Amino acid sequence: MTIPNFISIARLLAVPVLVWALVDSRPGLAFLIFILAGLSDAVDGAIARRFNQQSALGAYLDPIADKALLITIFVGLGMLGELPTWLAIAVVSRDLLIMAAVVLSFMMGRPITVRPLLVSKLTTLAQLLLAGFALAEPVFHLPLAPFIDVLIGLTALLTAISATAYLLEWLRHMASGEMPTHREDESR
Repeated sequence: MTIPNFISIARLLAVPVLVWALVDSRPGLAFLIFILAGLSDAVDGAIARRFNQQSALGAYLDPIADKALLITIFVGLGMLGELPTWLAIAVVSRDLLIMAAVVLSFMMGRPITVRPLLVSKLTTLAQLLLAGFALAEPVFHLPLAPFIDVLIGLTALLTAISATAYLLEWLRHMASGEMPTHREDESR
């Protein structure tokens, strides 16, 4: 077990604390967890690269921890009325769509490697900015509503474009080549 993996696990363990902070109206704590999660994500990546501590487990843990925190923030803020519920549903649905496509491809014997697309990176950036502004507004009592409104629109647009791009990539992948045949099919 590497240090970066422990850091990723700590981010995963922060998810229930984040839920509690949101539900218990502790915006300062929720914002602090968001900031610490971002810093820990940068630190674990730097340690992994610098000290050659990259691992197969870390390749899974790191993005799972990142997604768990981001989805928790969107669902929590959506349920609390701080962000539109439809946007929280769109953000979660996009990630579920991607995961379902990967699992289905694997189950059908056509595993796919998901590579982040440029639009996906922009989507994540917009989601992070929106989450940060939405969490910071009640903590610092800043008039961030105009920025949040713009980020809501941008995040929705990029989330839809990214979901569509991944869906098209998956459809191309699934349509390329023959599907594997099963022995029982050959005997018919």
